[in-house]
Amino acid sequence: MAKNNPHIDFYADYNNAVKAKESIVKNQIDLVFLDVEMPLFSGFDMLDSLEKPPIVIFITGKQKYALQAFEYKAIDFLQKPIQKNRFDKAVEKALEMHKLKHNYAQTAQEESKYIFVKSNFKNHKVYLNSIKYIEAFGDYVKVRTDNGSYTVLSTMKNYEKELAKDNFFRIHKSFIVNLNRVKNFSSKSVWVGEQEFPLSRNKKDKLKDLLENL
Repeated sequence: MAKNNPHIDFYADYNNAVKAKESIVKNQIDLVFLDVEMPLFSGFDMLDSLEKPPIVIFITGKQKYALQAFEYKAIDFLQKPIQKNRFDKAVEKALEMHKLKHNYAQTAQEESKYIFVKSNFKNHKVYLNSIKYIEAFGDYVKVRTDNGSYTVLSTMKNYEKELAKDNFFRIHKSFIVNLNRVKNFSSKSVWVGEQEFPLSRNKKDKLKDLLENL
């Protein structure tokens, strides 16, 4: 069934836990269909030996293992003989869990990114997700964050280049905004929270494209 499921990129099957473990560790497998009773040691023993277990769907002919399977945080428990509709539902659960884990990891990574800005003779650590916008201020720029603002001797061009890959976009010669903070926009304006900023005419299409692909 796994080989024929369109949502699964089938890698291999093994008849003992030792070979299965080696493959999981070497190939960073996301999902394992795991029998409880196997030669050498059990499916539970194999999971205990893994530092970072993948998503697991247990398969067994014995109902008595069901409670223990869920204690191991299995996404599902399939009893032999396996019906296709139950198998497909288990795969759907696994896919949803995989998406959640991926999104969580991505969010954690984004939240950990930071830059140092020099203001008032000190270098301040500023997390990118806390920055709302950056504003031109004569020979300086103002970095506006959730925790206040920093006046920095730098240029908009420098910040535009440094932050472009991190979902920041220069909407006007005087403003760079955090795209994750954009509430809405029109042909002439962009709103970050409740604050309105001018939008250059030649930036509108690019802004729309970036927001649609966040």
